[in-house]
Amino acid sequence: MRLATFNILHGRSLIDGEVHLGRFSDAVRELDADVLALQEVDRDQPRSHGADLTMVAAEAMGAPEHRFVATLHGEPGLWTAATGDHQPAVASYGIALLSRYPVRSWHVLQLPVLRRRTPVRWPDARWPTLVRDEPRAALVAVVQHPAGDITVVATHLTYIPGWNRRQLRELVAMVRPHPRPLVLAGDLNMGPDAAVRSSGLRPLATAATFPVRMPHRQLDHILGDGPVQPAGPARSVDTGLSDHRALVVDLTLR
Repeated sequence: MRLATFNILHGRSLIDGEVHLGRFSDAVRELDADVLALQEVDRDQPRSHGADLTMVAAEAMGAPEHRFVATLHGEPGLWTAATGDHQPAVASYGIALLSRYPVRSWHVLQLPVLRRRTPVRWPDARWPTLVRDEPRAALVAVVQHPAGDITVVATHLTYIPGWNRRQLRELVAMVRPHPRPLVLAGDLNMGPDAAVRSSGLRPLATAATFPVRMPHRQLDHILGDGPVQPAGPARSVDTGLSDHRALVVDLTLR
């Protein structure tokens, strides 16, 4: 099973600053993933031509099973937190999970959010900036692979240091009842050591994914628990889109 995670930056390319749906479709198609986790996904946003990027990706990879989870409603600059309607009929932004294999069940999990503004020091900045985090969620699918069921968890954690580790610990606790093997994929906004220590899961894919042109940090991860192993080395793929590279690995289920 080929699994990939990709923070798509709503399909925008840093080369020309534009969103082209055909280019986004080609990027997804070339990843050739059986299961794909996406972050920073637009739905009905003017900046991405009002498209449902989850549907565009599903058609490109041939994935009959797919879900989008809205974490924010509205347009950039006018964001509001999403409600319990995770597939709203209004402009929204969030995460998605897509599968070529049948999915036995879907589950949406809400992650803890830091309610107060907190200082964050950005790279190359002299002083920290006060920021307020956005809502975060995880999407869980129990996938029916020919070798047996596998639980796939897709998420996008906060960039606030320390708080992302707490979100990861709580997420691992929430998915404990789900079947093994289990794979957790997404932009965790932390390095490999922190991801492994905070989750207690095994790394299944090791490759730098950020920034896109000359990556020297791995913010995007594929972690595993139970009888699942990489069938070979992972690949960090520059699709020509986003400020992240896609992370792709072939997995063997035992």
